[in-house]
Amino acid sequence: MEDIPGPAPRADGGAGAVAAAGGLHAYQLHLHAAYGPLVRFQLPGAQRAVSVADPVLLEATAHLDKRPERLFAFLEPFFEAGNLQVLPAAEHTPWRRVLLSVLAGRPSHERHFARFTELATELADHWEQQGGTGRPVALQKDLTTLSLRMIGVYALGGEAGDPQAAVAAFEEVLTEYLGRLYRVPAPGGQGGPGDQEHAVRAREALALLRAMVDRVVAAHRSGGRTDRSDLIGALVEAGERPVRIRDTVMMTMLAAHHTTGVAVSWTLHLLGRHPEVAERVTAELDRVLGDRAAPAYADLRRLPYLEMVLKEAMRLFPPGPYGARETTAPLRLGAHEIPAGTTVFYPFWALHMNPAYWPDPEGFLPERFAPDEVARRPRLAYVPFGLGPRSCEGAALAMAEAELVLAVLLKRLRLQPVPGHEVTPVERFVLWAADDIRMTVGPRTPA
Repeated sequence: MEDIPGPAPRADGGAGAVAAAGGLHAYQLHLHAAYGPLVRFQLPGAQRAVSVADPVLLEATAHLDKRPERLFAFLEPFFEAGNLQVLPAAEHTPWRRVLLSVLAGRPSHERHFARFTELATELADHWEQQGGTGRPVALQKDLTTLSLRMIGVYALGGEAGDPQAAVAAFEEVLTEYLGRLYRVPAPGGQGGPGDQEHAVRAREALALLRAMVDRVVAAHRSGGRTDRSDLIGALVEAGERPVRIRDTVMMTMLAAHHTTGVAVSWTLHLLGRHPEVAERVTAELDRVLGDRAAPAYADLRRLPYLEMVLKEAMRLFPPGPYGARETTAPLRLGAHEIPAGTTVFYPFWALHMNPAYWPDPEGFLPERFAPDEVARRPRLAYVPFGLGPRSCEGAALAMAEAELVLAVLLKRLRLQPVPGHEVTPVERFVLWAADDIRMTVGPRTPA
């Protein structure tokens, strides 16, 4: 792979370059701006890696069904029945089929939609009350809690007992284990007292999460719950072991509670800075919903501009900014042959900013997702939920939740940026904001 362009090798395996760029998400933007759509680079946890930011080249990788185990090893503490993110293809395919039968199904979404609407309305109530005090709201903090409550309803058949504690526990565990992946080793290889303290807190947080989910799964299996979970029911029917069921529920909550809330927060951030787009969204909501404060499930299809706005926000700020696969046989990418055992890195953020397919890539232009515009682009130019046989099983559920929350909030409230508050994207498993996204909230008068 020596003829593929890329930076010179470093003794630290690339960890220092990632840290200096401010995270792997920003490093990928730098790499592809400097070296083009196909880059050879050092990736901590990978023996050799290439990053692909061109949708046409990506087509040659779309069949890959193996994730690099070392790269996803930081998630192992979440799972006791094997790391679900790196299951071999033969085991992964039937397990994925069960998940898709539930997570991608309209009947399951519609069954929970009324409760999702109640939870979104509770947040709107809270924000309106807080707005009356003059204090800004912290979007990512509150929306992450909301999306955890939603996935609790969906995955557990009820709610996480203490959503705030569960969110804090997820953050503690992810910060510790993701931090290990890219941390530059200290001299002598020994961590300091602070590192040990973080590790202890992460173990305690993980124990709290497991106990929370175990209680619900046990009650569900014993018939002690009336609010049954479609997800747990499907896994029980498929003959999965209790520990695998618990791990699957944990993984589903982990993925969903971050990504949905973060996607909505970045969308509101962008709308606050583009009032003309916000006015068009609210005009659509007023036209479709009339005096109703929230959409019915069927109304989501009648809100195409809202969907376009959400998709454009996820292009500019993809909740999960990257993914990875591993070749099991030699693979040709354009003029280059990639050997077996190579990590193929998917830099979703860099892909979404590729000027060859996204003119004015930093602009916020929801019209990019009008049907005729979508038809002009390669299908893999936009992949916020990944691609191929390892793409996100919950994509359809996440979109329905996000559109509902946006509709409820925007129909009722007016959100504006806090003057002087700087919003800086940072990598914390998902694309987060360093000091949250703070906005002022007030009631909105429909047109």
